[in-house]
Order: sequence, then structure tokens, then C-alpha cells
Amino acid sequence: MKLIVGLGNPGREYRDTRHNVGFMVADEMLRRQGLKWEPAPAQVPDTMIAKKYGATPWMLAKPLTYMNRSGDAVSALSRYYDVAGQDVLVVVDDVDLIFGRLRARADGTAGTHNGLRSIVARMGTDFCRLRLGVGRGDMRRDLADHVLSTFETGERADLELFIARAADAAEMFVAEGIVKVMNVYNADTANPQSTDSLPRR
Repeated sequence: MKLIVGLGNPGREYRDTRHNVGFMVADEMLRRQGLKWEPAPAQVPDTMIAKKYGATPWMLAKPLTYMNRSGDAVSALSRYYDVAGQDVLVVVDDVDLIFGRLRARADGTAGTHNGLRSIVARMGTDFCRLRLGVGRGDMRRDLADHVLSTFETGERADLELFIARAADAAEMFVAEGIVKVMNVYNADTANPQSTDSLPRR
């Protein structure tokens, strides 16, 4: 089984913020597949899941633990469903990437992201991640304030396409694995918003 985990914070006040792009991708995948969220088993508290059966069964998950305790849910899901680290894809925001850029990795450090730090603390670094660029914004602004802010007008115009591309990448992970995702999306220049040639904010 493959496990796709979108990270975010529960609650209406966080719904449209940069920190919640992982939730947005999970919701888009849910919509595409005609699935519905349901509570995870009691052994995995504070988590919503949706299962898709087929040649390669896979599951979506949204931890409702708040970002800095994401590792509790992801590690519990992995144990309960016996999912190996390389079959887990964590979808997460990244301030070090310009808005619209995708970057997939088979493992690695958590960097400054509290959700990834929590997962690494509980599981180690052996899990896949799909980072979604949300930009850094004004360097004088507190980073926590930036990631908990909503997207600017110009960004909102492209947000739907951005989330759709990230959902495409996550679906490719299910079908073809992380190496294929890295080869296709890390070097993607088809979308101008995804190139590193754009100036950083």
C-alpha cells in the first residue's frame, strides 16, 4: 500500500493559508477519485483517511494534530497499515521554493519545517516528500506569520493549477514511484511558475 499524507492545520482560520497546501492537494486527490474522508482507526487518533483499492492500493491521510505533531499521526498510520517509509509521500509547503515550484525527494532532512521535524523525530528520514513552493515573502516578516498568511492576489490566480500539478505528481508516485516523480517534476520547465529562474520574493 502507498500512503499520501497532506500536512496542514485543522480549523477554518488556517484553511486557505500557505501552510495548508498539503491539505489542499489531499482534498484535490479525494475529489478526483470520488472518495470521502473518514476517521482513521482508534489506534491512529486525530487523523482523517480515505482508501483507494486497485492494482496498487493507496490511502490519503490528513493529520488533524496540528503541524508540529504531524509525526504522531504519520508514524501511527505507517505502523498500523504496515507501510514502508519509501511508500509514504508527505506533501508539504516549502518557503525556500518560489511559488509554484515542486520538488520531490526520496528522503532528507526536515529543514525548518515543523511538520517534517515531527515526522523525522518519530520515523527517521526514510520517507518520501513532495515540497510545494509557497515563497518566502518579505524577509523582514516573521516566518510563522508568512506561512500562516493567505496567498496574494497574483498567486491565487495560479493556485488551482499549482495544486492540480501537485496532485498529478502524487498520483504518479502511487503508479510509478518517487524516482519517476523526481525526474518529471524536479526539472519541470513547462510551467514558467515552476522554474528557478524566477526571482525569489
